[in-house]
Amino acid sequence: MVSVASLWLPVLLSAVFVFIASSIIHMVLRYHKQDKLPLPNETGVMDALRPFKIPPGDYIVPHANNMKEKLTPEYLEKTKRGPVVLMTVLPNGPKNNRRSLWMWFAYAVLVGVIAGYVTGLALGPGADYRVVFRIVSTVAFTGYALAILESSIWWYQSWGATLRTTFDGLVYALLTGGTFGWLWPDA
Repeated sequence: MVSVASLWLPVLLSAVFVFIASSIIHMVLRYHKQDKLPLPNETGVMDALRPFKIPPGDYIVPHANNMKEKLTPEYLEKTKRGPVVLMTVLPNGPKNNRRSLWMWFAYAVLVGVIAGYVTGLALGPGADYRVVFRIVSTVAFTGYALAILESSIWWYQSWGATLRTTFDGLVYALLTGGTFGWLWPDA
């Protein structure tokens, strides 16, 4: 068994590698550019919503309080008339990317800690690179990619956006596995 405390270097270094890879994916490769599309007449939609002073949060329109309400003719008519909308409202003003970037790095550290913990339970010091790589990569992939599938299943995000993000998760998982395999403690 290998303790998580002895894995601090691969945890932190893999988080740095994931951070760099995600920066390259989003700022250089930019294949996520079409994940969120602009609304037709964006200015008109923004002008129409502004008077409602909608607080930041997640919304669904039309909204039903329970399954019974979803079966009423009134609710069904609202869905037929549309639009049916899933919407996240952010605070006004520029997005705080600094906060998001720190949270993303902390998330990468967390994925590394969990992957290292699971692998440390299964393997001892001096384990073969390929075995460490395989276990860490598998656990890291679950942390980086599997939950995103729910976005398409339940929230109707396009499958293209979900598959691109899942691919990103695979890249991050392989970087994490490689880092742990390289820096796994000797016997």
